[in-house]
Amino acid sequence: MDLRHDIHRELVVLRERAPEITGALTCTIDGMLVTTDLTAGPVTSTEQTAALTSALLSLSRKMTDLAQIGRLEETLISAAQGHTACYAAGPTLVLTVLAGPGANLGLLRIEGRRAADRIAAIAGRG
Repeated sequence: MDLRHDIHRELVVLRERAPEITGALTCTIDGMLVTTDLTAGPVTSTEQTAALTSALLSLSRKMTDLAQIGRLEETLISAAQGHTACYAAGPTLVLTVLAGPGANLGLLRIEGRRAADRIAAIAGRG
């Protein structure tokens, strides 16, 4: 099967498991979009999100190294109108998840990590 299709299916399953999630995307660690399940926004916004995801992953990994706090699990950004969480999905991919205000962050974190693990497994077989 097509890896992009399988990864996209994981994004759909993620949104089904956590309805507060408003969108998700997967990109390579260098910022190239793999697949997206974002509900709104122009293509350039999606591509910019992928590029920023790559930069955020790099900075987050550098911070965990500098702080000597172990392997990066996630980067969570909370703002007045929602949340963005990024998860390394194996050595080559990154999962970004968007959620609205008032989202259950515990559920977001559990489901985000679970989806990142499944996406890493899909990428590993390709």
